[in-house]
Amino acid sequence: MWRILRQIKRQGICSEAPPTCSDDLPAANRQIQQELLAILGQALTIRQVDAGSCNGCELEINALNNPYYNIEGLGIKFVASPRHADMLLVTGPVSKNMELALRRTYEATPEPKLVVAVGDCGCDGGIFGESYASCGRVANVIPVDFTVPGCPPPPLHILRGILTAVRRCRTSPG
Repeated sequence: MWRILRQIKRQGICSEAPPTCSDDLPAANRQIQQELLAILGQALTIRQVDAGSCNGCELEINALNNPYYNIEGLGIKFVASPRHADMLLVTGPVSKNMELALRRTYEATPEPKLVVAVGDCGCDGGIFGESYASCGRVANVIPVDFTVPGCPPPPLHILRGILTAVRRCRTSPG
């Protein structure tokens, strides 16, 4: 017991520093909320689809819901049904067994539908590529508006990808 306490005293606390409180953060949050409302007229709702991933990207997506990133505070919510979604967030290489389910999910999403492929596997097939069991990247099955590379990408990159896709939707004709 004493040996462990001495080691703790020697080594100190081994965690990252707490986030610094920035006065600009609430203003940035308000700006994101206003931009989402201007583009969509409501909060952004996302349906996350795991098309055959290793769950690394899902862990990072789930981290967006923690108090550090507070994605719901920005007016972005995850929903269970594609019929209620504005965006599909797809992870993993599309396995042959998930191909039809992904197409049906895409078809069930109302217009204007946005699709963001997350992770190296969703962007280009990753280490799996195309094979007898995998269709490869998400764009081989459904149209993709934006990709977020990384294995897995950090939550901040995923959030930037979501916002970039929404901004592109605003500037695209139609």
